[in-house]
Amino acid sequence: MRARDLAEKYETVGLESDAMDAARLMAEHRLPALLVVDDQGAPKAILPASQMIKILVPGYVIEDPTLAAVVDERHADRLCAALKDRKVRDCLSKTTPPPVVAAPDDTALEVAAQMARARSPLVAVAEKDKAGVHLLGVITASHLLERLLAAGAA
Repeated sequence: MRARDLAEKYETVGLESDAMDAARLMAEHRLPALLVVDDQGAPKAILPASQMIKILVPGYVIEDPTLAAVVDERHADRLCAALKDRKVRDCLSKTTPPPVVAAPDDTALEVAAQMARARSPLVAVAEKDKAGVHLLGVITASHLLERLLAAGAA
């Protein structure tokens, strides 16, 4: 199995995309993360759903989770207001590493090793040529695991 064979179409967003729209996309498709691409469509970052959740939860609750019990449901329902007027760029952590990008001819084991080393829920598969980087698709951890388990059962 090569990366090009494992790659699937996947939702992407740009750095200047609306953060609320990105959160809705994650929720609607139950995605573990979104691939963030630059203006040319090249992989720029991975935005995990957990990072979006972190933006929604007030800092004081993250520091002391027992305070979550005193926040009433009416206030909790307004947590998504934290995404209003924000761009995807604003949601990325300052320490966000570059996304893992596999070459089309990388083997499943090479992809798995890259994914494990980066602890990433997905790996972008892209070709590089003189014109730039062309995204072929994405390999999610769950899809890779499914394919590896199927190959192991054969």
